[in-house]
Amino acid sequence: MRKKKAIVVGAGLGGMSAAIRLSGDGYDVKVIEKNSNIGGKLNRREGKGYTFDTGPSILTMPWVLEQLFESVHRRLEDYITVERVEPQWRTFFEDGTQLDVTSDLPQMLDEMAKVTDRPNRKLTDFISYTQDMYELCMKSFYKYSISDLKDLKSHHKLSELLQMDPMNTVAKSTKKQFDNKYLEQLFNFFVMYVGSNPYSSPAILNQLVYVQLGLGIHYVKGGMYKIAEAMGQLMDELRVDVQLNAPVKQLVVEGERVVGVETEDGTVHEADVIVSNLEAIPAYRRLAPSNSKVKKEIKSLEKKFEPTVSGLVLLLGTDKKFDHLKHHNFFFSEDPEKEFKQIFDQGKPADDPTIYIGISARSDDTQAPEGKDNLFVLTHVPPMTNGKRKPVDWDQYRELVLDKLERMGVDGLRDSIEFEYRFTPEDLETLYGPNGGSIYGIAADRKTNGGFKIPSKSQVYDGLYFVGGSTHPGGGVPMVTLSGQLTADLIKEQEKEPVES
Repeated sequence: MRKKKAIVVGAGLGGMSAAIRLSGDGYDVKVIEKNSNIGGKLNRREGKGYTFDTGPSILTMPWVLEQLFESVHRRLEDYITVERVEPQWRTFFEDGTQLDVTSDLPQMLDEMAKVTDRPNRKLTDFISYTQDMYELCMKSFYKYSISDLKDLKSHHKLSELLQMDPMNTVAKSTKKQFDNKYLEQLFNFFVMYVGSNPYSSPAILNQLVYVQLGLGIHYVKGGMYKIAEAMGQLMDELRVDVQLNAPVKQLVVEGERVVGVETEDGTVHEADVIVSNLEAIPAYRRLAPSNSKVKKEIKSLEKKFEPTVSGLVLLLGTDKKFDHLKHHNFFFSEDPEKEFKQIFDQGKPADDPTIYIGISARSDDTQAPEGKDNLFVLTHVPPMTNGKRKPVDWDQYRELVLDKLERMGVDGLRDSIEFEYRFTPEDLETLYGPNGGSIYGIAADRKTNGGFKIPSKSQVYDGLYFVGGSTHPGGGVPMVTLSGQLTADLIKEQEKEPVES
């Protein structure tokens, strides 16, 4: 009897999730990671007593992690402690308006009453609409690896497809529901969980509002990196072979099938199945043989699947606490349509960007010295693709970000900084390989891709599969973790049994 072998290229959450599931399905699994630690964009940085999660800072849909651990007969709570965060967000507008987002319905109605009449009807109607969207997704998007409309139709009746509000974008549907600039801007921004433009992404993504308000947002005690450590421990228990500091040079191909990978040191690792946690477009560009078939596939994918936004990330340790800030804070732009047009259509950083500040020390005092704050400052900027974006002076853009924050009430921020580290799109692309330094994989666009992602099974080679933000169901911690599980299901369906005689 020979156990079939699987190789996973990259130890991001999608890759590790696939490795865990494939191991549970009977494969002999090897994970090959170019960096010195697991986790991919979910990473950690420390300095001067401050600890920062350098990637995802919000956890939604923890059931996805629970499901992964249960699939190999483990309990998530034995590995990490997940806690709810309230209020979920504190939001600031340029005119001084401040709204807290909370899953406490009476409190949320009080907040909305600051900017609108009859909030009760508006909120309950909207939550009902977004819950319907979420429940439809639970029947298909979150259950199967879906590539296109044909796949989707196989899981839904016509009436259900129409319930997905296919003729509207996120922004059009929020305008219908609220016709209120504050609430439209607030709820439109939920689509940035997947790095997409609310003015062009399909309305089905409004289900992200229910994901947050209905199911809650969470934090992992000790920092979000504990998720990666928990998966690492689980892979160790399952005897998954994890090789770090091992960049993959190329795929090894025989005819129409990928049969292994070669690492930079010249070692060839053979396998029956290869799963790439490196996004599909960069994987074809960098790892696949440069032939006409591969070139044609790259061109086809680039036309249909634009990368999501990237980001300028500032990790700031401050020698004082900003008591008016909560765990998650958003400082909105004055003109959201202009902001998204500059980022998505003109390919330049917004003149007046929306800025996120995460302070994990609000929920976990181990993350910063006493009386001090650890600020994770994220500003979304365009990806670096196809020469569309001109070089950016990041020093200058940092000043613009700090100017805006100080103007909007984060007084004395500059003078309080005693630790600082920065990530730019260039850094993100170098470290993790995403297309153009994209944070969330593929941007959902109603016209170009209908909100669908790159198929998880390679259209060029047999035996090659993809996981991560560029594949179904998309970007963000729960989505990429789910992509690993759904791709493992697809492999089970497409490949022969993992144990051969």
